[in-house]
Amino acid sequence: MTVSFTSAIKIMGFFSFYLSLFISLSIVPFSNILVVQAFTGTYGVNYGRIADNIPPPESVVTLLKAAKIKNIRIYDADQGVLRAFRGSGIEIIVGLGNENLRDISVNPDRAVDWVKENVEPHIPGTLIRGIAVGNEVLGSVDPTLWEVLVPAVRNVYNALDRLRLTNRIEVSSPHSEAVFANTFPPSAGVFKDSVLPYMRPLLQFFSQIGTPFYINAYPFLAYISDPSHIDLNYALFQKSAGIYDSRTKLHYDNMFDAMVDASYAALEKAGFGKMEVIVSETGWASKGDENEAGATMNNARTYNRNLRKRLLKKKGTPYRPKTPVRAYIFALFNENLKPGPTSERNFGLFKADGSVSYNIGFTGLVPSSATSSLLSIKVRELEGLAQIAFAGLVLVLIL
Repeated sequence: MTVSFTSAIKIMGFFSFYLSLFISLSIVPFSNILVVQAFTGTYGVNYGRIADNIPPPESVVTLLKAAKIKNIRIYDADQGVLRAFRGSGIEIIVGLGNENLRDISVNPDRAVDWVKENVEPHIPGTLIRGIAVGNEVLGSVDPTLWEVLVPAVRNVYNALDRLRLTNRIEVSSPHSEAVFANTFPPSAGVFKDSVLPYMRPLLQFFSQIGTPFYINAYPFLAYISDPSHIDLNYALFQKSAGIYDSRTKLHYDNMFDAMVDASYAALEKAGFGKMEVIVSETGWASKGDENEAGATMNNARTYNRNLRKRLLKKKGTPYRPKTPVRAYIFALFNENLKPGPTSERNFGLFKADGSVSYNIGFTGLVPSSATSSLLSIKVRELEGLAQIAFAGLVLVLIL
């Protein structure tokens, strides 16, 4: 029998309704839970490793310490990385990949085994503060994963509970902008009807265990999708007319804040207005294909420099002024093996050799080519001055 994509969504929505009802009736009381903050700062970085030429984890620890970056996310639970970060004081969210969700969702013991094998051996030396269960699952092109996300999240949490790690480690699941039906203006933010049957039980569980809503928000992707109608300056935190939301009577001078507040609006409409929003990914590509407008070194520098300044001020958004915005930048390195358009391989704050991709205030493992050239010029100038001074001294002695 052939089932259409639309019919499949309706069937899964029916199933998800009863799943959410079961979860709401069977969840144990959470009144005694100690809420864990996986992200204690405001500025973090995503440490992706789809590359064959980036520095080893031990060097990455040195790099992050020099940059004073104390929060990172990785997309797996690589044992070499976790060992290298032992004693570093850097807080880490590890990832449980989408490929594991089906197995974990139906097998609680498998969830316990995964935590025992990948997480528990590194506690407490390595500061593993969170487990991201899946990445951008809801709204993705594989709706068969949608229905297994909540059971997988729940089983991972229960595994942590059995191992007495819920007071140390947060369970989360980041989303893409694909979960929204509308985000403009920010007050119109709302989840897609097709996503809501799966999003609601997930948010219900997260609200009970104190997990924020994690969203991957990219003004870069919004801009390249419609460069003729989006002001580049607005996307880059530069001076612009911005936008005015007539419903809330709030003005936005940058797209990043608008994206965060659209998430808050969607959460309110779904009944979770008190949940915090954290940006799990954001960034700007320094290079792209011909059809990727704005993917330039200068724009990447401008976006990331201004974003860093904005986050370090620990300020809120127009709609949530008292809640400091927290975000993980994508990404630490350019990753030469990532598939897709050229931009995917050029989001790094640092090049593969550990030098900075562009200057936003960080120091690389090695000087960048521009820095090296500048240093060479300075050295030559000093050498010239020394020679002049020496000649003058000799002349004085002779006379």
